[in-house]
Amino acid sequence: MKETLNKLINHDILSKEDAKRILVNIAKGEYNTSQIAAFLTVYMMRSITIEELEGFRDALLELCVAIDLSEYNPVDLCGTGGDGKDTFNISTLASFVTAGADVKVTKHGNYGVSSKCGSSNVMEFLGIKFSNESDFLKKSIDQAGICVLHAPLFHPAMKNVAPIRRELGVKTFFNMLGPMVNPAFPKNQMVGVFNLELARMYGYLYQNTDKNFTILHALDGYDEISLTGNTKTISNKSEGMLKPEDFGVNVIEQDEIVGGKDIAESAQIFMDVLQGKGTKAQNNVVCANAGIAIATVNGLSPKEGFEKAKESLLSGRGLKALKKLQEVSS
Repeated sequence: MKETLNKLINHDILSKEDAKRILVNIAKGEYNTSQIAAFLTVYMMRSITIEELEGFRDALLELCVAIDLSEYNPVDLCGTGGDGKDTFNISTLASFVTAGADVKVTKHGNYGVSSKCGSSNVMEFLGIKFSNESDFLKKSIDQAGICVLHAPLFHPAMKNVAPIRRELGVKTFFNMLGPMVNPAFPKNQMVGVFNLELARMYGYLYQNTDKNFTILHALDGYDEISLTGNTKTISNKSEGMLKPEDFGVNVIEQDEIVGGKDIAESAQIFMDVLQGKGTKAQNNVVCANAGIAIATVNGLSPKEGFEKAKESLLSGRGLKALKKLQEVSS
């Protein structure tokens, strides 16, 4: 690692093979915590290259506990996090709304590192069981239309990094990797990223897979559709710009989609929205994100996807998906 750190300090970049090797060695516990922290810090000071990102991704996918759920043709709705916006749990809510619209979901998530409340924090609070057992996950997706893939159970390789990430408390390149390393290898994906440069990288890497995908970045910095302005989209079919009016809704203010101050408050917002007590802004932003996931899988327009999402939310089918998952978990 010393040699690698010297190389990086001298502004050299790693080859895809070297990046993969280092991540595998981190997983094997071959480096100390100071070395790992220094390694992570390099990528806070400079941009990651496509080759480095690809190498890190390949290492994590090779080391993960894979789960085959391909028979369900599922979608993952996942953001990188790290946008510093502290929104409520939009993509997790959108996942249940998507499941309520009869599109199966394999939701990959983790505890919050750079945010107050990650997807796994709110799921755990609401009594969702985390498991990597195939039977349990298939039962979840059969009965609720959604299963939750809690990242630490599928990426044991990362146990050496998790405490360091927590202590650092800021976004690292692992935020960039999260959406790319879903252990179910879903063929459909809607992924939000925290900047345009990363959107381009994701676009490049995903073009070389057989994925059906939509990559999103809101131009005012969100790693999801925020409806506070326009959103850049890159998919396997086209590139474009999504405006709030494409969903038939108005622009909203940033303070209308902020999250809770703690996990309990975040879970309360989550339940309010699913129970039909959300504000118009909250409902619209959840349905816009769910709508794009539905549209990605079913080849619909954003507006058509949005209408299906709205129907799922307002009819209570999204809430039913959560209740079913809670039942299976207990």
